[in-house]
Amino acid sequence: MSDLTVTAAPQEGPRVGESRPFLRKCSRTRLQGRGPGGNGRGPKASSRNLAQGRRKRCEICGGPGADGWGGDGPPKALTVRGILRVAYKLIVNDRAKFAALLVGVTFAVFLMIMMTSMFAGILGKASSTVTNVGAQVWVMDPGVNTVASSIPMPDYILDAVRSVNGVRYAVPLYSGAALVKLRNGTYQAVTVIGLDDASLLGRPNLAEGQIEDLYGENAFAVVRDSEYPKLGSPKMGAEFELNDHRAVIKGIAEVAVSGLFGIPTLYTTYHRAIEYIPSPRYTLSFVLVEPKTKEAIPAIKQAVKTLGYQALTAEEFKEKISNFYKYQTGLGTNVLLMTVISFIVGLSISGQTFYTFILENLEKFGALKAIGAKGSVLISMILFQATFTSLTSYGLGILLASFTIAVAKLRLPSYAATVTWGNLLTAFVMVVIIAAVSSFIGVRKVIKIEPFEIFRG
Repeated sequence: MSDLTVTAAPQEGPRVGESRPFLRKCSRTRLQGRGPGGNGRGPKASSRNLAQGRRKRCEICGGPGADGWGGDGPPKALTVRGILRVAYKLIVNDRAKFAALLVGVTFAVFLMIMMTSMFAGILGKASSTVTNVGAQVWVMDPGVNTVASSIPMPDYILDAVRSVNGVRYAVPLYSGAALVKLRNGTYQAVTVIGLDDASLLGRPNLAEGQIEDLYGENAFAVVRDSEYPKLGSPKMGAEFELNDHRAVIKGIAEVAVSGLFGIPTLYTTYHRAIEYIPSPRYTLSFVLVEPKTKEAIPAIKQAVKTLGYQALTAEEFKEKISNFYKYQTGLGTNVLLMTVISFIVGLSISGQTFYTFILENLEKFGALKAIGAKGSVLISMILFQATFTSLTSYGLGILLASFTIAVAKLRLPSYAATVTWGNLLTAFVMVVIIAAVSSFIGVRKVIKIEPFEIFRG
């Protein structure tokens, strides 16, 4: 390392053929003192040596080799492209550290995407009935948090809502649970949705059968989703018992979103549902409202509020359901903790590994500072290295998480996980924080470098 120390006398340039490893590596570290030649290069070198030198390039910055200044005079300031090239080679050439950084941040992104995607999938399934029915406005008891926990309302509420100005039409909806006895003697819990007898508003799309068949005697439509096999995968015309009542499959439906709780879903008419399923005095679960215009919705909400009940748009109802699972159950807390733990794991691995990388390359940063690289140049290099590593890991983590979710859904149809833009944005923000912290750790160390101390060691 003593060869790297710049201590030559101003009047003496390097001798021809002199062996200086670092100077040989990059001509930009040559002394600029004026030697006997009077041209800043020291003694004149042979044309053969210069010709050989011009064919060499610096292994770090890609500049001229051992040919003095390559005939172009003193070197100009490093360009942005040259700076990034140096930073890229420094981080990539140390394969062990680069791999450790990639693995650490990729694993953190993978965990964050998986946890937030599962949470988004669960919230989507929790609002499946709202999505599948498709009504614009829902009228309910203020104490209702989810569709499954509906509180029955008196029948006069339906007539009162229909009389509100701005309402085009309003229909009842029943939602309840029942116990089905299959032909093999086993019992299975189901969710029963009772549609308005006149309009069948909220009906699903039927893959088999006609929707008018629901008006037939003992007619039901079964949803063919991930829970469909729990009913024995019934075909058209299959029979079963529902609370000691005969029921017949008259349609096989397909819906956009399956339920959350692993329970099959049956559709029938409103009056058949309340007839087959034991109910309290009140049977009206929800009132589905179609407003004349969107501007009429606030007036409808206010009119329903004066009745002592609540009217919500479909999006507001979904948000209420989501808030219930986020803040009133342990689900949101658990997902939040796992996401934070994943972030801490990625931050600790990235920060420690990047700091070790900086320590092992202090000599190279010191050399760059010795040849005139400013502190802003070194900071730019470190920021580029941390950003490049973090964004590469971010992409790899998303790819791995998406592949895992796709494979899981193929093997487990009921698997609840959905990659959303919110998930990607959350993971991206956390990766940016990881990159910022890692850069800060490296910058603090590099900015204090004293080239003289490094070369002397």
